[in-house]
Amino acid sequence: MLHVRSIWNGAISFGLVSIPIKLVNATESHSISFRQIHTEDGGRIRYRKVCELEDREVTGQEIGKGYEDADGTIIPITDEDLSRLPIPTARTIEIVAFVPGDRIDPLQMDAAYYLAAGGAPAAKPYTLLREALKRSNKVAIAKFALRGRERLGMLRVVGDAIAMHGLLWPDEVRAPEGVAPDTGVTVRDKELDLADALMDTLGEVDLEDLHDEYREAVEEVIAAKAAGEAPPEAPAPERVGKVLDLMAALENSVRAARESRGEQPGDEAEVKRLPQRRTSRSAPKETGGKKSTSTAKKTAAKKTASSARKSTAKTGQGAKAGEDTKAGQDTKKSTAKKTPAKKTQAKKTSSRKRTA
Repeated sequence: MLHVRSIWNGAISFGLVSIPIKLVNATESHSISFRQIHTEDGGRIRYRKVCELEDREVTGQEIGKGYEDADGTIIPITDEDLSRLPIPTARTIEIVAFVPGDRIDPLQMDAAYYLAAGGAPAAKPYTLLREALKRSNKVAIAKFALRGRERLGMLRVVGDAIAMHGLLWPDEVRAPEGVAPDTGVTVRDKELDLADALMDTLGEVDLEDLHDEYREAVEEVIAAKAAGEAPPEAPAPERVGKVLDLMAALENSVRAARESRGEQPGDEAEVKRLPQRRTSRSAPKETGGKKSTSTAKKTAAKKTASSARKSTAKTGQGAKAGEDTKAGQDTKKSTAKKTPAKKTQAKKTSSRKRTA
């Protein structure tokens, strides 16, 4: 049994089955509260509730509810008036349907509560509803009234208890119009691959390991000032240059995430970068690597071709002088190929020899 004060007592209506329950808060706030003070002398600033007609401060027992009409008239509304509302959910959490949990949009989620069984007679039907929810893998949609208005709720099983999430009405959730970028953006596959790599590197996290660092820092400031010491100063934020290249930013993010997990640079998965378009802002070309090797090959090829041309020219001169060398013959053949007239003349000479 939870040792917390219930905020609402009633019953769950499950068909013809009624389950007495107590509604208790399932969450609590650990945020640090501040008081308003007068900055000149540190005096507390308090708000007093004053009756406008009598011009005097009144106590909580003297304060009730009232609805202000359009003409300014105040219409008193008592708790008894609200308890007599002609709706079945005034003191009942009425289950209206059972649906798969993924049918509920997280945007509709509101405050969370635990439903505690209201005494020994409620134990059997409470357990029945809990086990039925477990076996069906569904959640129950219910309507209930709390704090002056009717609300929607979603009942689900948490451990051995039944929890209820308050839900906003569908018309209370705004459509995401005008939120997404209104310009056309194309995302390349390489960019998606890097984003996936970053997601995989960051991995999963146990929510139990996360804590409120802001609250801890505020507590340190309060402790230091209470002891008459200077409060700790925040470290200077790292200067981060303006990111102009999304690919570079993703690559750096993946590298930083892996280093934070203690991985060595050699353990990184190979990420190939797409060729960048030449712009006035692009970095200077690298002198090493494949580009330099390719340049060297092209230079060597040019030198070889130049030497060959010079050798051919010399051989041609030797052939004209009557030197019977292989280089000369090669030169004549290449010259014959380039000169159609000589080729025809050679064919005629060969024909005459065969006739003779």
